[in-house]
Amino acid sequence: MLEVADLSVAYGPIVALRQASLVLEEGEIVTVIGANGAGKSTLLRTICGILRPRSGSIRLEGQEIGGRPSSDLVRRGIALVPEGRHVFAEMTVRENLDLGAYYRRDGAAVARDLEHVLETFPILREKIRLSGGGLSGGQQQMLAIGRALMSRPRLLMLDEPSLGLAPAIVQQLGRIIRDLNAAGTTVLLVEQNARMALRLAHRGYVLATGRVTRTGTGAALLADPAVQESYLGGLAA
Repeated sequence: MLEVADLSVAYGPIVALRQASLVLEEGEIVTVIGANGAGKSTLLRTICGILRPRSGSIRLEGQEIGGRPSSDLVRRGIALVPEGRHVFAEMTVRENLDLGAYYRRDGAAVARDLEHVLETFPILREKIRLSGGGLSGGQQQMLAIGRALMSRPRLLMLDEPSLGLAPAIVQQLGRIIRDLNAAGTTVLLVEQNARMALRLAHRGYVLATGRVTRTGTGAALLADPAVQESYLGGLAA
């Protein structure tokens, strides 16, 4: 579905990604783990068109998409839930969700998708007339995911979705990601909570200083002593 090959990205003189490559097959959950500054968010921002690559390629179903505008990639079925959620604080929950369907013109299907989002996140139905800024952190993350789902993505990219959330909410979020994937959504997950991410993922990649240093199944990376030492607190999973 998605193939990233030898991707390099820089912020001026600072190189954030160095010939990074990954493959994401349709129907998978693939996770990217790594320390702060490893290049994880840069990878997602480049795939979705916010950043332009210095070199390398990004192919969606065989077609080059590197450097294309984000609006085009949303229409092609890619949606990003950014780190920090970035909900529109002054807008209502309903207005935030409606923005997710901004490029769509299939009104009846949009209405069905809205109902599906509200079934997936019942708390959003309860608070649909409240402002996004009045929600808790966990509720804002649900709103950010729901907003992305309103674009009807085939590839959902999540950037640090568990950041700052209570453990019970993180567990709930993990179940939601698994359920979305089981319903047919391909997921690319960037997470510092490596244990949660690798337990969810079919496959994973480890990024360090902009380079892919390890790859394997989620189970294999959980059992990898180097991954345990660097990202799992030195404890066996």
